[in-house]
Amino acid sequence: MLEARELLGPAVGTKEQNRRKLIIEIMIKADQQSILARRLGISGASVSTAVAELVKKGIVEVEHRQKGDPVRLATTRGVALGIDLGFRRMAVIARPVDGAFETIQSAIEIEGANRGFTQLLPRLMGLIRTVVDGTGQEMGDVVSAGLAVPRMIDPRSGRFTTPVLPPWSETDDPAASLEKLLGVRVAVDNDANLGAMAEQTYGLEKPLETVVYIKASTGVGAGIMIGDKLVRGERGMAGEIGHLTVDRDGLVCLCGGRGCLDTLVGAEALISQVRQAGRRDYRLPNDLRALIDAAQKGDAACRRIVTDAGRMLGFALAQLCNLVNPRLVVIGGELAAARELVVDPCRQELQRYALGGAVADDGRFELRTSQLNALAEAHGALILGLRAHQQENPGEGASGGVVSN
Repeated sequence: MLEARELLGPAVGTKEQNRRKLIIEIMIKADQQSILARRLGISGASVSTAVAELVKKGIVEVEHRQKGDPVRLATTRGVALGIDLGFRRMAVIARPVDGAFETIQSAIEIEGANRGFTQLLPRLMGLIRTVVDGTGQEMGDVVSAGLAVPRMIDPRSGRFTTPVLPPWSETDDPAASLEKLLGVRVAVDNDANLGAMAEQTYGLEKPLETVVYIKASTGVGAGIMIGDKLVRGERGMAGEIGHLTVDRDGLVCLCGGRGCLDTLVGAEALISQVRQAGRRDYRLPNDLRALIDAAQKGDAACRRIVTDAGRMLGFALAQLCNLVNPRLVVIGGELAAARELVVDPCRQELQRYALGGAVADDGRFELRTSQLNALAEAHGALILGLRAHQQENPGEGASGGVVSN
């Protein structure tokens, strides 16, 4: 049996480095050679030659060795981890590096970073052990790990970008803490960024040129994929749509701004609106999930609050669509559970405020909710963790990703 640690080890020379990158992409997702070439940004002929060599060495397999057949990794020992550390929940996934998407083991806990990372860490490690055990392998077989966090991450340092907003502080370094416990490098990035990466890789049959992923939960963030590149910005602040000013006379935001989108459609803002509506009974929703459930069951106030959130989100997305003209916009996070209650008013506002050509109903623009549901960010973290092995410099992750030092 092949060992993932050997396949991911140091590579000497350009040819060996390119071969390792190809193996990593196959670990991420078995795919047709043409799509692997697109994901790697190299020619189809180069991938074809490399695949033929790897087949001879018994490292990869092509089921029928026909042009459209997916290339798969041969039986290999090793586990890849994806960790999503949200404000009020955390999700962990583990998958054998030679396994199909369906072999992923997952666990979700209704506790998050708002409890304090130090207090959360033992429970997080417990979830990791559970999902690794579910793969039939052991903690010593973990070869990669990625971490999604709901804050801005500097792509050069792998640390939080200032201003560092609660519940984090400038001294917090969750990736480094996990590295010590797991014994592997931990790549870290913003959760919306990783949601976009996951949607581009796992949510589509073939990659699209421009994909935007919206994480709408406690706050709102956008991840932007253009081709095979994730747009992070100079200091990791790209896509912070939650801090767009949408009401100049609005409430002060946690970031110090006024009238930010977060102050209108973030979870706390929506729950606050329920209270302002005069609801005082025992059924008062105390979190976003409960608010959405009440709206879907016909509660008039909750339904209005959720649909208004969809409209405000659509207004903000119209500005983003005019800037980057995406082919696909995916709404994820807790708010996505409202489905048509959010998507329909969001689409109406897009059509009202965006350029007609940017959101035309002609097959060249699509707005939908995530097909990866609550695990989108964890899937993206798994991808990031594996791609971190593509870099010779341990301080840089693949496609601009970052790895804790």
